[in-house]
Amino acid sequence: MTASSLFTPIEVAGLRLDNRIVIAPMCQYSAADGSMTDWHLIHYGQLALSGAGLLTIEATAVSPEGRITYGDVGLYSDANEAAFAKTLTGIRQWSSMPIAVQLAHAGRKASTDLPWRGGAQIPPEAPEGWRTVSASALPMVPTDALPTVLSRDGMIRIRNAFASAARRAARLGIDAVQLHSAHGYLLHQFLSPLSNRRDDDYGGSLDNRLRFPLEVFDAVRAAFPADRPVTVRVSGTDWIDGGWTIEETCAYAEELEKRGAAAIHVSSGGLAAAQIPLGAGYQVPLARTVKAAVKMPVVAVGLITDFDHAESIVASGDADLIGLARVMLYNPRWPWHAAAHLGAQVAAPSQYLRSQPRELKDLFKA
Repeated sequence: MTASSLFTPIEVAGLRLDNRIVIAPMCQYSAADGSMTDWHLIHYGQLALSGAGLLTIEATAVSPEGRITYGDVGLYSDANEAAFAKTLTGIRQWSSMPIAVQLAHAGRKASTDLPWRGGAQIPPEAPEGWRTVSASALPMVPTDALPTVLSRDGMIRIRNAFASAARRAARLGIDAVQLHSAHGYLLHQFLSPLSNRRDDDYGGSLDNRLRFPLEVFDAVRAAFPADRPVTVRVSGTDWIDGGWTIEETCAYAEELEKRGAAAIHVSSGGLAAAQIPLGAGYQVPLARTVKAAVKMPVVAVGLITDFDHAESIVASGDADLIGLARVMLYNPRWPWHAAAHLGAQVAAPSQYLRSQPRELKDLFKA
């Protein structure tokens, strides 16, 4: 066996991961009134057998109006929690992979149709639609309805909703919580000067724009058990002049680390239409920059599909872990193949052990 950096275990605030592969959150738009369905058991069940180090449940809304679509998973009601528990019970019967959940509020990007139905915003007066909220009365696109500007009372309600969802996640035995402040959703809307035009204590200067996301983080960290990690997903840049920058991301990361953030997952974009330089690992330089600013583990994500590329990101120190999303949908056994390619070992269910090729007799861990 060769020593693979990608398949070296790591501890994140006491949570042991067998390797550096994180299955990133991917919305499935297949819930009913915020509650998981059998689709989620099928979907997450197969990913939990993949040999990755951590499985992250999709963006999970902390309130009904915080859903991106009417098909989003939520964790704001007893019914949601019960459905979530049913899914987790099914997965954990057959997999010991640690499970995280991403808690989110879509803000002005809410009330949209399912992606395979076009994904356009549904007017608030239409069936399956509702009035959105945001930092300022600025729509995502000009044809969208204007979001309601959040008052201080509204912000407190949302902050408390995040905390309540974190407590539900704790009751469910979730191993880690990720706070979603990326991709143009509500917390990112407060962070970026493109979407935050407030003239109170929550707008204007960087310190002011950080204030509400940090308040939400503090509430989630206080609500979730101290011995379990709370991590954060960020957009490293808006890719737009005058928008959120990597320098501001580093400042945000430093403040999160002071408050007990266990890791940071660096993505980008999502706030408004932008020219993004897509290519293999195009967001890795953002992760590298954040990693230089903090001591907590950093996750790199974005068109990382090649085994050697993934290995090099961790081996070079550009990031501590890699996040995989769409490639895991296309190839749910990506970690198996990566381990075989890199001469490493990976966990596999007993029922699948006989699938191991003879020439790879040491691929699966005992």
